[in-house]
Amino acid sequence: MEALAVDRRREANASWFAAEAERLASLCREMARRFARGGRLLAVGGSPQGWSDAHHVAVEFVHPVIVGKRALPALALSGEQLALLAGPGDMVIAFDADPPGTPALVIELEPPEEDPFIRQELVETAYHVLWELVHVFLEHSERRVHDAGAASFLYPFLGERETDEDAVLEDVRRSILMKAEEVGALRTQTLTEGHDALLAAAAAVRAGGRVLALGNGGSATDAMDVVADLLAAGRPALDLTEDSAVLTAIANDVGVEAVFARQVIAHGRAGDVLLTLSTSGGSANVIAALAEARRRGLVTVALVGYDGGRIAAEGLADHVVISRSQHIPRIQEAQASAYHVLCGLVG
Repeated sequence: MEALAVDRRREANASWFAAEAERLASLCREMARRFARGGRLLAVGGSPQGWSDAHHVAVEFVHPVIVGKRALPALALSGEQLALLAGPGDMVIAFDADPPGTPALVIELEPPEEDPFIRQELVETAYHVLWELVHVFLEHSERRVHDAGAASFLYPFLGERETDEDAVLEDVRRSILMKAEEVGALRTQTLTEGHDALLAAAAAVRAGGRVLALGNGGSATDAMDVVADLLAAGRPALDLTEDSAVLTAIANDVGVEAVFARQVIAHGRAGDVLLTLSTSGGSANVIAALAEARRRGLVTVALVGYDGGRIAAEGLADHVVISRSQHIPRIQEAQASAYHVLCGLVG
């Protein structure tokens, strides 16, 4: 169980967010002001792992999963693009990179944590929190009477009263602490309940097969991250979300459900490991890929949320790790801990 580092993860999570909650709340307010004036969030990565975080930021802000929330302009850029595109009203967030000189607001997320896996998990929670809670200030600036609306389940104490912005700031600070506590508990559940499945998956990877990883949206960026980690550890791995030409060709000519299965047909061979990430456990293209992988003799591993969805209920993967939550950002954060543990076991 020591490989799970559950206690260290919980302690690092609790201490960093306790120290940073006020700053993050103020940052949400400033980001809302800039978005309201037409600013963009520009994310840059200086490593394969950092590039996955940059893409994760872009997809979450542009395609919010919170019902009724607006799409906010965010882009994942190279350093060269950033130098040419960033303006004074924009915001820049860098991962494993020093952003070039820019007139934009530079956002720093730098936990004092030596373990690179745990540090990335804290940073992922932080940018998820920024994405979730910037909407509170955007809506407050429009209404001047705070109503959490369709997202009230995320921060139930908001919307209880008319309030000024300073009171909203305090509510957001408390919400950040609640979210940090929630993900700490979810990481513990995921890693302890998923311990045996992670050990079995690690054994399959150590047996010499390649890892093929996939997911949709934010889970696609997590597939990018786990492949980068495995390659850095000297393990052969393929990211089936990486090639936009292949993805769009299959989606256009065959259908979205086949985008991963067709790649399993092309690249998968007996003894390889298919690692799938799905917050719902029911994505049609993920299920199709798992079925194709089984037909071809691959070992199948699924990281899933909610109650495990169809993948868990119907036994569609050989090894299943469930993050038991209905909150997509928290599920993805706990899944990051799971695949980091997996990488640590095979590294």
